[in-house]
Amino acid sequence: MIRGAAGLIDAGLAQPEDRAALERVGARYAVAITPAVRALIERPDDPIGRQFIPDPAELDPAPHERADPIGDDALSPLPGVVHRYPDRALLKPLLVCPVYCRFCFRREHVGPGGGLLSDAQLEAAYAWFRAHPAVREVILTGGDPLMLSPRRLGAILRSLAAIPHIELLRVHTRVPVADPARVTAALAAAMEGNVPVWLVLHANHAREFTRDAVAALRRVGAAGVPLLGQSVLLRGVNDSVQALEDLFRAMLRARVKPYYLHQLDPAPGTARFAVPIEEGQRLLRALRGRVTGLAWPTFVLDIPGGHGKVPVGPGFLEDGAVRDAAGRLHALDEGGAPCGGPQPARGDKVGIPR
Repeated sequence: MIRGAAGLIDAGLAQPEDRAALERVGARYAVAITPAVRALIERPDDPIGRQFIPDPAELDPAPHERADPIGDDALSPLPGVVHRYPDRALLKPLLVCPVYCRFCFRREHVGPGGGLLSDAQLEAAYAWFRAHPAVREVILTGGDPLMLSPRRLGAILRSLAAIPHIELLRVHTRVPVADPARVTAALAAAMEGNVPVWLVLHANHAREFTRDAVAALRRVGAAGVPLLGQSVLLRGVNDSVQALEDLFRAMLRARVKPYYLHQLDPAPGTARFAVPIEEGQRLLRALRGRVTGLAWPTFVLDIPGGHGKVPVGPGFLEDGAVRDAAGRLHALDEGGAPCGGPQPARGDKVGIPR
């Protein structure tokens, strides 16, 4: 495991003259790179290295960035619980991760010594869920829930599943791609149960789907756990049509359904990763018709301040017409059905024929 400036330099991922700057970053934000991830980094600024190697720019926040960009703290009724939507809530049993992403929206809280809920705190969380019957889904996040032992993860999932109104459990993780050896048969079996458990994998680049990562995901799938994928649109990582196509195709080959493509959350010192929403829309629009609909995620923005996620994907309707994957406009009748042939592929708006 690589931690801190000295480890980065010894691994050839940073220069000795950068030691002081990297130590300042490491004193503020956690640094960890697993051997599995290190093996994927060809150079520090490649799409894998860029995600995990610290940069002095992290200590220079932009004016619009926030320590708690999606409002978790204000929506936390007790330690480990976040309640943003009426029918679902988060449970953060720990704040430890196998690797620490340089764009993380919880970067002010996660770290090697962070936030394992005590037994008393977990019991308080279970009591809160029992007292809120409108909550039907619990999402385990953190930190990374798959950093828990199989025994502890299984106990948490069983305790939640025993609450009568809980119908669905979700586990959000990076472990299968960041530390695939950790996904043992015992850990996969801990997610089996009477209440459906869905695993949502965070991966941002096709190269993360190594043979070992795919094998880890197969172990989870063999336990009857459906697999979804979520990614963050990141400058220098996946901000091209080809990179996104490769990523989503790699997910599908690993039996992971692309679920969310996130607009970057404005956490402190992450501006170098930002891709404007309009550019993201253009990228996804270019993928339409190029990849199967199974590869199509929902492009979402988590509105800063805790107001929740909204879809911000490209639109194809334009004032009474619809634009196809080739860019051609087709007029619609008043009932919304296509009428006539395609119009020229230009930006002019087409009205409804009378």
